[in-house]
Amino acid sequence: MPVLSEQCLQAISFHDFLAINSWDIKTFSVSEAINIPCFPRVSKGGAPKLVRKDGREKMLNSKSSSPGQLGHLASVNMKALLILGLLLLSVAVQGKTFKRCELAKTLKNLGLAGYKGVSLANWMCLAEGESSYNTQAKNYNPGSKSTDYGIFQINSKWWCNDGKTPKAVNGCGVSCSALLKDDITQAVACAKKIVSQQGITAWVAWTNKCQNRDLTSYVKGCGV
Repeated sequence: MPVLSEQCLQAISFHDFLAINSWDIKTFSVSEAINIPCFPRVSKGGAPKLVRKDGREKMLNSKSSSPGQLGHLASVNMKALLILGLLLLSVAVQGKTFKRCELAKTLKNLGLAGYKGVSLANWMCLAEGESSYNTQAKNYNPGSKSTDYGIFQINSKWWCNDGKTPKAVNGCGVSCSALLKDDITQAVACAKKIVSQQGITAWVAWTNKCQNRDLTSYVKGCGV
């Protein structure tokens, strides 16, 4: 397991954490992902070493290490694991952002194409305008003290329950957190209920960005 020195840990500022928050960590090594001036190597004898910025090496697992040194290294190890855990968590909570054709096919499979007379292209335009196809999109509305959730930005005042919106109606009978899942089945089911009761004009983004416009580009080349 890679062990990071105190020097390495000190190089990781909160700004660094924010900067790498949007990276795809899976395509980088640990040292590249956290952008610090050190990385672990293995000596010819097989004993792990740590190469630091000044080029000096500190033996790990050395027989000459004192209990105090080993305890210090263990502490450093735990800090490194904590930081990496936070990084992985930050990636996990970013949610899924659909590609255009991927979403078009998903919405069609879930029965939205032509539902209540609304074409698939209109649903696609609506979803782009509301969330840019991001399942984790959330926006707070100070006036009503409510929040819009998920790919369709469904409101917690009327359609879902987040446990904190005053006098919530929860018309879809669903937790708002369920509308943030990568699996958008529940989000689509709620959207169907909304359009059945209020029509597509219930979404401001559709009225502002999609109404009376040529939307064929939203499904072009998707095979739907």
